[in-house]
Amino acid sequence: MPQSSLERLLGLKEATAIVINRIIGSGIFRTPAPIFAMVGSVALFYEVWIIGAVATLFAAFCYAELVAMLPRSGGPYEYLKEAYGPKVAYLRGWAMFFVSETGAIAAVAIFFSETLSSVLFQTVNPFSVIMLSVAVVWLLSYVNSRGVKLSGALQNIFSLVKVAVLLLVLIACFSDGFMPGSFQYEAEDKGVWGTILAIGAAMRYTFFAYSGWEGATYVAEEVKNPGKNLPASLFIGIGVVLLLYLLVNTGYLNILGAAGVEGADVVAVDALVAALGVAGGAAVGMVIMASTFTNLNSQLFVKSRTWFAMARDGLFFRRLAEVHPRFHTPNKALYAQAFWASVLILFAGFAESAYEMVIDFFSFTSSIFNVLTLLALYVLRKKMPAMPRPYRAWGYPYTLIIVVAIYVAFMIITLITAFWPSMMGIVLTLSGLLFYHRFKGNDLA
Repeated sequence: MPQSSLERLLGLKEATAIVINRIIGSGIFRTPAPIFAMVGSVALFYEVWIIGAVATLFAAFCYAELVAMLPRSGGPYEYLKEAYGPKVAYLRGWAMFFVSETGAIAAVAIFFSETLSSVLFQTVNPFSVIMLSVAVVWLLSYVNSRGVKLSGALQNIFSLVKVAVLLLVLIACFSDGFMPGSFQYEAEDKGVWGTILAIGAAMRYTFFAYSGWEGATYVAEEVKNPGKNLPASLFIGIGVVLLLYLLVNTGYLNILGAAGVEGADVVAVDALVAALGVAGGAAVGMVIMASTFTNLNSQLFVKSRTWFAMARDGLFFRRLAEVHPRFHTPNKALYAQAFWASVLILFAGFAESAYEMVIDFFSFTSSIFNVLTLLALYVLRKKMPAMPRPYRAWGYPYTLIIVVAIYVAFMIITLITAFWPSMMGIVLTLSGLLFYHRFKGNDLA
């Protein structure tokens, strides 16, 4: 098996930039509208975002201990392998590759292409969106194959661009001052059970908007002093994004009003058209595309390390464990990832509400493995009590219990409200068992 020759060239600044770039993508620009449409209440709108924020922070406390203890490429894949053995880790990696993580890549690529088509041509043609989405995935995969130092420099630049974009959106949304009337909305009485289902369904999009915060853990073997820098990058990056998200959502409501947010297509574009006029909205649409473009870049960069780690362990196509002799990057893992993301784009691109469809498809499957990864903290404390832990999870075991309870409740409601997409994700995940022993035998080229 080829040995890893990844280089530790990323510092705290680059690791934090990866966290920011991985979280801020298409979600904050598009998901507020379907979230409000589901909950139908300003109070519940904020409640959904706050629940997502609490779950993200508490999960980060747990992940910080895990990554400081096991600073290896692949992030959660490594924690599952140590806690439950290779089969569970393999299934998670299989699900990531064929369902969740490449699905997220496809969703962001589609959103980028839809926005570009809308801004340039005032129309969205499914065929053009598919072709553009595939092209941008392959372009960025090539860029990330040219060395981690280049990728790290791009992460720093792109993270500053994203923070600046959200600040500009926020300023524009309050350009006419604070408008209390915008937050008044006569909510439909859904009843207790209807409200619970609405919150749970809306959480699919909230978790998607917050997703990616664990991105720096995937490149742990390329981060300097990972026991210190990786936990710090999680807390700094997540803290910045959570504050920006709450402020920007308040800005959307301020400029559009609750009904305007609920009825928006791309809520950020509608908000900035209202604030700055059509020309301003088009210009900001270009900036939003820059944000989703950079998020896609960071996804392709970090996620490829999981397929590399799996192949190195003999649990995936062995050629994906190869590292480029000059650039020290797992290029074959990058290109295999680009290929499957392109397949998902082709399937999703002609569907109505393709973006939301992709999210529904992988939400349940991802949550199962998120819960298992969080519980790995408890398992490894019992299994490896003497293992050095440069950071220990704050509030343990209470933070662990709370975040697991949130995810389990979300899983149950997702299964109820998106049953068939959830089942499709489960079937594709379990199909990995048909190939497990062949991969474990490492007889696939």
